[in-house]
Amino acid sequence: MSDTTSPTTPPTSPDPPSERAAAPAAQAAAAPGQAAPQAASRSLWWVAVVGLLLLAVVGLTLAYQAQQQVQGLERELVRRQQDSQDLATEARAVARQAQDAAREALAKASVLEARLAEVALQRDQLDELLQALSRSRDENVLVEIEAALRVAVQHSAITGSAEPLLAALRSADERLQRLNQPRLERVRRAIVQDVERARAVAVADVPSLVARLDEAARLADELPLLSSPGTGVAARASRSEPSASQAADDWPARGRDFAARVWSELRSLVRVTRIDQPEAMLIAPEQAFFLRENLKLRLLNARLALLSRQFETVQADMRQAQQALDRYFDPRSRRVMQVADTLRQVQAQARASQLPRPDETLAALQAVLATR
Repeated sequence: MSDTTSPTTPPTSPDPPSERAAAPAAQAAAAPGQAAPQAASRSLWWVAVVGLLLLAVVGLTLAYQAQQQVQGLERELVRRQQDSQDLATEARAVARQAQDAAREALAKASVLEARLAEVALQRDQLDELLQALSRSRDENVLVEIEAALRVAVQHSAITGSAEPLLAALRSADERLQRLNQPRLERVRRAIVQDVERARAVAVADVPSLVARLDEAARLADELPLLSSPGTGVAARASRSEPSASQAADDWPARGRDFAARVWSELRSLVRVTRIDQPEAMLIAPEQAFFLRENLKLRLLNARLALLSRQFETVQADMRQAQQALDRYFDPRSRRVMQVADTLRQVQAQARASQLPRPDETLAALQAVLATR
């Protein structure tokens, strides 16, 4: 077999002495150039570290100072809040005391007002008593006349008639005439003027009108209708009947009367009448009762309206009652004409009017009393 040999590295020859001497010199020359950048980087790193440390110290210092300030502000806020609560508590206490004092003052003021009112009332009563004691007989008469006139004005306003006022004015004139005082002549002249004004005013006489309406309502049941048979033929027949003595004495006249009665009865079987309202003949006998009742209700409604001084309602009811009377009832009947005349009178007199007031008399009385 053949022996294999590995290749061998040729032995290096040692450096010459000149090269070994030059190598340290070259390394020495290159070392300062490499050391300068490293030293600069180290210095920069230390500067950065120092700067960061300084910043950290400054930040910690500022944070500590800020924390101290915040804590101080919190303590100040807590102290001020406590002071505010104390002040609020004191204010509530003071307000409660003020409310109590106000209640007490209001109660005292109410008591004082009540006492003042009592004193004022007693003073007024005392003044009236003194005035009543110091008045003369004439002044008492004037005061009574004034009070009577004011009551008469209210009575006239309630009743709607000027009679109470006229009666009070006449009574006052008679009393002043009995006194016969010259200074009261102006009052008498004022009374005369007020009496003339009261008489000149056309005031509806309500009691008289009410009585007329009551009479018309009473006659409503006796009014004949157009549809009812007339009584004129029977009346004429009864008037044409001779007495028994005359019939016995005159037989020919009796025969003529008998023939006349027969002819009258025959004529009464057929009647020819002019009727302007055809619907009046269509009223059935059982409907006549309701027609009369409706007329009476209309008259009673007008009566109530007249008592309550509602003259427009009275006028409307009177017109409707007059229309019903003209349409359904016999206008030739004496009672129908009487009721129609009553309705026209009530309609003409039931009108609103302003009641007079004795202003001149009251002013003259006040003037005389003021000159006492």
